[in-house]
Amino acid sequence: MGGFIPNTDRDRKIMLETIGVRSIDELFADIPDEVRFKGNMNLPEPLSELDALNLLHEMSGRNLHDLVCFAGAGAYDHFIPSVVGHVTSRSEFYTAYTPYQPEVSQAVLQSIYEYQSLICQLTGMDVSNASMYDGATSLAEAALMAVSSTRRRKVLVSRAVNPEYREVLATYAKAVEIPVQEVPMSDGATDLEALSRMVDGETACVMAQQPNFLGVVESVDDISKIAHDAGALFVVAVDPISLGVLKAPGDYDADIVMGEGQALGNPLSYGGPYLGFFASKEKFVRRMPGRIVGTTLDVRGQRGFVLTLQTREQHIRRERATSNICSNEALNALAATVYLATMGRQGIQEVSNLCLQKAHFAMDSLGSVKGFEPLIPGKPFFKEFAVKCPVSPSSIIKDLVKKGILPGVDLGRWYPEYSEGLLVAVTEKRSRQEIERLVAALEGLA
Repeated sequence: MGGFIPNTDRDRKIMLETIGVRSIDELFADIPDEVRFKGNMNLPEPLSELDALNLLHEMSGRNLHDLVCFAGAGAYDHFIPSVVGHVTSRSEFYTAYTPYQPEVSQAVLQSIYEYQSLICQLTGMDVSNASMYDGATSLAEAALMAVSSTRRRKVLVSRAVNPEYREVLATYAKAVEIPVQEVPMSDGATDLEALSRMVDGETACVMAQQPNFLGVVESVDDISKIAHDAGALFVVAVDPISLGVLKAPGDYDADIVMGEGQALGNPLSYGGPYLGFFASKEKFVRRMPGRIVGTTLDVRGQRGFVLTLQTREQHIRRERATSNICSNEALNALAATVYLATMGRQGIQEVSNLCLQKAHFAMDSLGSVKGFEPLIPGKPFFKEFAVKCPVSPSSIIKDLVKKGILPGVDLGRWYPEYSEGLLVAVTEKRSRQEIERLVAALEGLA
């Protein structure tokens, strides 16, 4: 990103004359007057570039560093092997623009092909696209794909799915007038009886998350059967790290599998850039958004890599496009590729098992603290769980941050009925000492 380049009054006058308008107001004349901002922006006085840089450095110095992170809710503090950063920072990957153009780089196309192959192996599905923006947009695109494939209109999404994913889904669905209904929860998981009542012949898909947003392992076999008995597709959002110990979606007959790939070698970074992965059964491949890289043989019989499908509006007629997304997350997908190749099948299983064991140790330890107890007792969980707190979770977070610990996420932000709930995530990075430090910090708060 370049620095700020100011324009003089004369510069602006010349630009306006060039495009044939007389003023800034005339330039924005298409914006209705009732929604246009009036008055002056609440901004400080102008600064020189040096003064602005000094101010920004001073502000960044107020950030907290080296917090022990137990916060999750969709973004997780997993270990990233050094080789991931080494490969992704190579100039041929890091600086290439639209690197998937076949005439530009066979190597990048191969890296995307390997990414797709690894996602298929991880999820047990037939085909994967070359990545999407993030988990939330992947969920929304999955709903559009299900509607297109089934020619049905109604979408059912579990209330236990990440609330921010559901907000993005609602935004997409509103624009194309797709009715979205939320399936209620029962004891922190999708209410199967309610789902059975809600699904019908107009349902395009049932959408769930495994493990769900509250950390609970869902009864995905039952959800899959309920959806398929009604002729609907089963769409599931999965934590890719959990697939080291949980069943692959292909094993419970999921039709579309998607999720957030940040856990696969991409760091926490103020909300992005992240990586949406997206896979499905082969019969839906022509309805899949984004692009797919395949292999072929050239005239000399040598193996090559090509863009096999790219059914987006930039390449085909708008009304036949499967998506309006025009970019994938190639560098983030490369990080996931290097991560998965480095870890291998055994490494993913070991990381997954470490998360499972440490999370359960943390849950047992927190349960011994006076005033704290499981928010959803008796339910299986993977690396994330909710505890009921004796005082406001937001005040706990505020207090513990001062002690260098980010203890979790306040569930009341999304679920009023769980306003006493603190969602705690424990990855393989958290040591026994750090978990005991969290427990010690919570003692005495009751």
